[in-house]
Amino acid sequence: QVQLVESGGGLVQAGGSLRLSCAASGSISSITYMGWYRQAPGKQRELVAGITITTGDSTNYADSVKGRFTISRDNAKNTVYLQMNSLKPEDTAVYYCNAFRPVRNYWGKGTLVTVSS
Repeated sequence: QVQLVESGGGLVQAGGSLRLSCAASGSISSITYMGWYRQAPGKQRELVAGITITTGDSTNYADSVKGRFTISRDNAKNTVYLQMNSLKPEDTAVYYCNAFRPVRNYWGKGTLVTVSS
C-alpha cells in the first residue's frame, strides 16, 4: 500500500502563487510515476503534471499550465511538489496527488485551490 497526503492548497488572488506538497509513505520503493491531477466542479479529473521516476525524473505538463507550474521531487523526503505561479481563476480545482506502481494507482484525498479574480 501507498499513502499520499497533500497539503498547501488555499485561496489566492489571480497572479499569485502556491506550492502544493504530496508526502508519500508505505511501499514507495517501486513507485515509477507520480503526478498531480485536478478536478474542477462539473468537469472530469485531468492531468496537470507528472514526473517519471524511472527515467531520471523526466516531467510532463498539461498545455494549460506549461510555463507556469513546475513539478519536482525530493527523494529524501519522499515528497513531490507542485509550484504554481501566475495562477488564474480557471486553475480553481481540487488537486490530487497520484502515484503509480505496477499495477496499481494510488490517490490522495485532494487539496482545494481557489483562485479569485
